[in-house]
Amino acid sequence: MAQPSAPLPDRLQRIVTLFAASPRQVKLDALVDYSRRLPPLPDDIDRAEMERVQECQSPLYVATSIGTDGTVRLYLDAPMESSATRGFAGIVSLGLEGLPADEILGVPDDFYAAMGLAEVVTPMRMRGMHSILRTIKRQITEARASSD
Repeated sequence: MAQPSAPLPDRLQRIVTLFAASPRQVKLDALVDYSRRLPPLPDDIDRAEMERVQECQSPLYVATSIGTDGTVRLYLDAPMESSATRGFAGIVSLGLEGLPADEILGVPDDFYAAMGLAEVVTPMRMRGMHSILRTIKRQITEARASSD
């Protein structure tokens, strides 16, 4: 499996390592587990105002905000029946939530390749994982530009 081109944040690295070391069935079970661990949207976040990640096979919505301390809040939402997409969202959420914007922007776009997910999900779904991170990074970059 490919190794990420840059160091990952600790929480995300632990998730990547767990998946990489797991057999196929455990990877599938872990994706379902992460889908259940995706936090619900807070009451003040409206899905209608979130951005849909077009490249995802199932509907996935993303919004970000940057606090005055430079840390990023992530809001992700996908239907419960879309376990792979929700699982990806859960991995990203749990791996990156609350980190400084610069740290998230430094995460390699292909970090998920080292997880070995290609053996359990289709290439189209893998592109969705890539698109989730790219959308988050773009939103962070745009938010920073608009605050300058």
